Amino acid sequence: MEIYGIKKGRVLVKAARGAILGYLADQAYIGPQLDQGSFNERYGLFVTLERYPSGYLRGCIGYLYSVMAVRRSITEAALEAAFGDPRFPPLSKSEMDEVTVVVSILSKHGPLGESWKERMSNLVLGRHGLIISHAGATGLLLPDVAIKENFSKLEFLEAVCTKAGLPGDSWKKRAVLLQCFETQIFREEEPNGTVIEVHASTQ
Repeated sequence: MEIYGIKKGRVLVKAARGAILGYLADQAYIGPQLDQGSFNERYGLFVTLERYPSGYLRGCIGYLYSVMAVRRSITEAALEAAFGDPRFPPLSKSEMDEVTVVVSILSKHGPLGESWKERMSNLVLGRHGLIISHAGATGLLLPDVAIKENFSKLEFLEAVCTKAGLPGDSWKKRAVLLQCFETQIFREEEPNGTVIEVHASTQ
């Protein structure tokens, strides 16, 4: 899946880092404003912060749906990942040299399959992210989670159920909505370093 070329990917990652640095310098500052003539497309988008070099998660927030233009959502997701992820304390200025910034652009999502056999067969680890929804509960896992955690298909399916607070075998039930999506991922190789596009085979 390709939505943006590497040049635009680098702009997005640098904008995310710049928004966080700007907020750390002045909490009234909302980050760099991308050119209104670009990034007007609407895509789901996540910003992830990872500790370097361990790769451990330090924050991840984003938008599953295309709620606003990318030029706005990149800044808002970056600030929320750094300062609003309830799993972590707000990022400190000293940590900016210890984290890498990752931007994931989401494709449109669709059903993974109807039966549990179809869902298991259709799932491609490293390519597909998962969204599960049932009775008001929702869980989402990005595609690279399966690679980082070395999940099997079954483990990945069970993990998204757990994320939603559902029993681990909920993905098998037809009444439970299970959808998949793909991502285009841009990441820093090191803190404030070269930005590269990451493909499923190299995650």
